[in-house]
Amino acid sequence: MTSLTLADGLSAIADRYDVLLCDVWGVIHNGRESFPAAREALARFKAERGPVVLISNAPRPNGPILEQLASLGVGPECFSALVTSGDATRALLAERAPGPFWKIGPDRDWPLYEGLNLQLGPLEEARCISCTGPFDDETETPEDYRERFEAAIARGLPMICANPDIVVQRGDQLIYCGGALAQLYETLGGEVFMAGKPYPAIYDLALETAADRLGRPVDRARVLCIGDGLPTDIRGANTQRLDVLFIASGIHAKETVRDGALDVSVAKHLLDLEGLTATWALADLVW
Repeated sequence: MTSLTLADGLSAIADRYDVLLCDVWGVIHNGRESFPAAREALARFKAERGPVVLISNAPRPNGPILEQLASLGVGPECFSALVTSGDATRALLAERAPGPFWKIGPDRDWPLYEGLNLQLGPLEEARCISCTGPFDDETETPEDYRERFEAAIARGLPMICANPDIVVQRGDQLIYCGGALAQLYETLGGEVFMAGKPYPAIYDLALETAADRLGRPVDRARVLCIGDGLPTDIRGANTQRLDVLFIASGIHAKETVRDGALDVSVAKHLLDLEGLTATWALADLVW
């Protein structure tokens, strides 16, 4: 049975850690608004303890995500740096340039490709697939891509997925992400490469960034990961053998939160089902 401790707040455990690696969507904001208590908690840790590195599976370089955070009221007082799945993915794309690539994803993800000298074209001409998510994440599901994926797999095309998240919460709606498409592609027999959480590349980049901010090597025993996604945030922290604070009010809120309070027994059960562990848990990120 998973050992899971309900924390009284980040302040109760902050003195154990020098660095936070904090998820963004589901912990700090829901795509429409940011959470004041989470902003305060991160700002307090940064001011009193050490670097806060935001670690996001957003499939774009960090520039547009910084702009989005600013528009949601998440300012530089809340974090020291931001690394994204897009940052790590650009390296994978560059290795396979110029392509041609079949691009799957909404137009807002175009910054991922800027400056990489890639050729983008139709599936029939592609040698590789670059996936940031569905073309229309408001209406499409992975099944809408099954026939095209079967054709791509028959030709032996690998997929580079820029966002391993399966779903995220946008307001009160759960929407499919790139990870859901990659999951289907892999299930059908396709080859998938991913750089975001829970995979090592993004953690390597985040820890290098934290060391730069600290001015010394990072003691991994004093790093705390914060996140709401079991298959990404929690699994990634477990794989890296880093302590993790599970925020239950994100994508698992309907199962784990009752009347604003965390049901620890349910959270433990979910973790057990996935073969995962968490060091701490909170309903919401608060100081």
